[in-house]
Amino acid sequence: MYAIIEAGGKQFKVEENSVLRVEFMNKAENETVRFDKVILVCDDGKISVGKAVEKAYAEAVVVKNGKGPKINIFKYKAKKNERKRQGHRQPYTEIKITKIAL
Repeated sequence: MYAIIEAGGKQFKVEENSVLRVEFMNKAENETVRFDKVILVCDDGKISVGKAVEKAYAEAVVVKNGKGPKINIFKYKAKKNERKRQGHRQPYTEIKITKIAL
C-alpha cells in the first residue's frame, strides 16, 4: 500500500516505514503527526484519487529536526566596490510514516 500526501506545499509518495524529509514543522522529536491531505491511495491495485481522499490519512512520527546544507549567496555591482555575501540553511523535519489508513 502506498499513498501520495501533501506536506509543506509539496507532494510525497509514501509507504509504511518510509523515512522522508519535509519542510520544517514545529513539532518535537517522537511526536505523532497526522496528514489528512491524502491525494492518492493505492491498496492492492485499487486506486482512490481525489483532491483529498475522504477518510484517508497518514500518521508519522518525527524522527528529527535539522538544517540542510549551507547555500552561499553573493551579490555584487561591477566597478562600484559593492559586495554582499549571505548564507542560508533551510530547516527541515525528518519523519517516519507509521500508518496509512483509508
